Amino acid sequence: MTPDQYDSQPPAGYPAEFEADVVLRDGATAHLRPITPDDADLLVAFYARVSDSSKYYRFFAPYPQLSDRDVARFTQVDYHDRLALIVTVGSEMIGVGRYERTGRRTAEVAFLIEDAHQGRGLGQLLLEHLAQGARENGIARFVAEVLPDNRKMITVFTEAGYKVAREFEDGVIMVEFDIAPTDTSFGVMQAREQRSEALSIARLLTPSAVAVIGASRREGTIGNALLRNLRDGGFTGRLYAVNTDTDADEIEGVPAHPTIRDVDDTIDLAVVAVRAEMVADVVLDCANKGVRGLVVVSSGFAEIGDEGRKRQRYLAGLARSYGMRVIGPNALGLINTAAGVSLNATLSPLMPSRGRVAFFCQSGALGVPILADMVRRGLGLSSFVSAGNRADVSGNDLMQFWYSDEATEVVLLYLESLGNPRKFSRVSRRLARRKPVVALKSGRTTQGVPLGQMVRRSQLPAATVESMFRQSGLIGVDTTGELFDVAQLLAHQPLPKGRRVAIVSNSDALTLLALDTMAGCGLDVAGEPRNLSADATAEDFGAALSEVFADERVHSVVVIYTPPVQSNGAEVAQVLAAAAAGSDKPVVSTFLASRSVPAELRVPDGHGGAARGSIPSFLNPQYAVGALAKATQYAEWRRRSDSRIPDLPDVDTRAAEDFVAEYLQRHPHGADLNDADRQMLLSFYGISVLPAFPVQSADEAVERAADLGFEVILKATAEQWRMRPDLADIWRHIHDEDDMRGAWDEMTRTFGVASDPERAQFVVQKMAPPGVPVVISALEDVSFGPVVSFGLSGVATDLLGDRAYRMPPLTTRDAAEMVREVRAAPLLYGYRGSDPVDISAIENLLHRVSRLTLDLEEVVKLDLRSVLVGAQGATVLDACIRIAPNEKPRQDTPARRLT
Repeated sequence: MTPDQYDSQPPAGYPAEFEADVVLRDGATAHLRPITPDDADLLVAFYARVSDSSKYYRFFAPYPQLSDRDVARFTQVDYHDRLALIVTVGSEMIGVGRYERTGRRTAEVAFLIEDAHQGRGLGQLLLEHLAQGARENGIARFVAEVLPDNRKMITVFTEAGYKVAREFEDGVIMVEFDIAPTDTSFGVMQAREQRSEALSIARLLTPSAVAVIGASRREGTIGNALLRNLRDGGFTGRLYAVNTDTDADEIEGVPAHPTIRDVDDTIDLAVVAVRAEMVADVVLDCANKGVRGLVVVSSGFAEIGDEGRKRQRYLAGLARSYGMRVIGPNALGLINTAAGVSLNATLSPLMPSRGRVAFFCQSGALGVPILADMVRRGLGLSSFVSAGNRADVSGNDLMQFWYSDEATEVVLLYLESLGNPRKFSRVSRRLARRKPVVALKSGRTTQGVPLGQMVRRSQLPAATVESMFRQSGLIGVDTTGELFDVAQLLAHQPLPKGRRVAIVSNSDALTLLALDTMAGCGLDVAGEPRNLSADATAEDFGAALSEVFADERVHSVVVIYTPPVQSNGAEVAQVLAAAAAGSDKPVVSTFLASRSVPAELRVPDGHGGAARGSIPSFLNPQYAVGALAKATQYAEWRRRSDSRIPDLPDVDTRAAEDFVAEYLQRHPHGADLNDADRQMLLSFYGISVLPAFPVQSADEAVERAADLGFEVILKATAEQWRMRPDLADIWRHIHDEDDMRGAWDEMTRTFGVASDPERAQFVVQKMAPPGVPVVISALEDVSFGPVVSFGLSGVATDLLGDRAYRMPPLTTRDAAEMVREVRAAPLLYGYRGSDPVDISAIENLLHRVSRLTLDLEEVVKLDLRSVLVGAQGATVLDACIRIAPNEKPRQDTPARRLT
């Protein structure tokens, strides 16, 4: 988005959903959007900068300039059969890609990139977005003609992850490939996304020169605090102060200039602390100066209402359009403790020691006490970012950076909202496979979103976030204290190899607390606790510790030491440190009630911090065991094989997509599907529903039951009668006419609808094999996208919210965990002598529903609300499906974009 486009009206039919801010291969940003007729001059200027050789590769002949007819054809497209996307930086076009339909499901694709910007990944980005647009317009295959020596364009196609077919004909290479996303193409996209987004964050965290815009010599001001913290934090690069109200040569001993344009140096990072209404002008100055990134500490944006939200959108769009990333606005800032950087661009005067823990925080107000707590605990940082209103840089971006950051071993997240939950789940899961990620999400019960954070509001229950954390391997915690407790353990000790824990203690009371907490956390006691006397000596501890560390049954060790009077525990600490040295079993302690890594248990890391092998101490055994339990659960998740997404060869996605498109033509505003349409759509995914036939009289019920050969049920399906605990809405085992008439009389009398049976909406249905009733549902949420849930049927489970949630696609492990994690799961496994049910049939249905809702975002609601699971197989008795137009496309698509 550029300034002149901010309030402009797009042409008729313009697909605004195709617009995207993107990160290029070098970490800079750009804007991608469909072309419009108003871009004629932009196209002509762009074409004039393109070299003759690039023009020749595009048109296969000398083509020095575009005619008026060319310009009109290239800028006037219908966005359906002919689509052109351009990439802009500031007010200049730097690349264009287009497709033109050549058949019902085929289109020819071509690109032209300005020579100065070739090698920045524009071709791959344009191909991803053109393919996305083409798929939405019913195109399934791209073709292209490429000259043999145009290696760059051939590379764009061959490295995209699609299966490319090539033929050589008349001196031209003919390229052809299906554009449906594949595991390979999606993997290629994710790898490119990670590299580019990580580099964009690295540019912010490793500046060579920083300017504080709004710097002040007046104490107590934001500009003064930022300048001092940067200077006193030991920043190794060049620092400049910028203030339009001063003509001084220096501020706080830092060279000063009236504007950033006056600084005779290249500036990498600008820290902005001016009034909100001045920020846009500062951004333009920074763009002209070539600044790579901004930290906007200024408030007065989305947190103040509609005017501020508009100002915030403009800030993010303007900065991105000129290639810059933004932290903030209303941000606390960022810290990088690396020896070659030592950057404290925050409002906190505390500069933590260098360490292996990285921290992302959305709250500026909470950021200062968080940093203070880390310093008190002696927990070293690798980097810290407080994003404030999070107009641009988010936790997703930081996780992409920390994935490949060798200085970071543990990641902490304090989240107030999730801007793009689908991408968050995908990126965090990839990171958690490599490094532990500990996350605290506030507002889970209220689903509240802080002022200033412009996100889509989810209507899903709080359990959805917790399920997403489990699915992604995140370590979810409930308090900031727990966040740091877990971090202390993960930063200094190895991961547990199992659940068996040994306790060595000189306090019976504290041992009991530890045992109670272990039972609640699912940890097992390895043998009997080693309970020593209150006045146990270092030798006593040494003997007990030698036993537990040598015991192969022990996976982790909890040490509780409460010193007798006039003892500082130094000797016990030496014995504990010696016993744990070199062991691969994690050790946690309650040592002198310390809440850090005590000096006596610390292994120095060479720069004032605690190295791996240091033993963390907690205020009491409950905190120590709680942290150990979280680490154990994460270790188990890591050890699991990376399960696959099952192949469903009988699924007909294309037929389903055609069905949905045709349905929406008949019902442009959306509608609930009738029985026939439900059966048709579900059949494309291998799901069948046992037919149910509406009846309005006893005679009609008898006739329908006879057609089915009896052995049927009579069921009331009206919503007000279903699942009533005081009424039986189903009459089973109807063998003949007398049974049916008796059932009809009894049920119409029970429901009080004898004079009007239609009120109960009775149906006759063939008897299904006996089994346990379960519910499988899918919902298209405006924030999370598709979410699948599972639970047992019944009023009690509904009231208790006993449901498992996952975000598609589901792996085999995801489906298995969904079935087993609901509290009523024992009913599926032979509870109190009943027969176990076919669990694989449930998992199969979960995979099919997951695939359907992932493929068809217009299916906004799907309920298999009565599924009977028996010893062999599952029968779907009732289903409800709603299809509606997709007004807000999903945020995580197979085409890279900043969201």
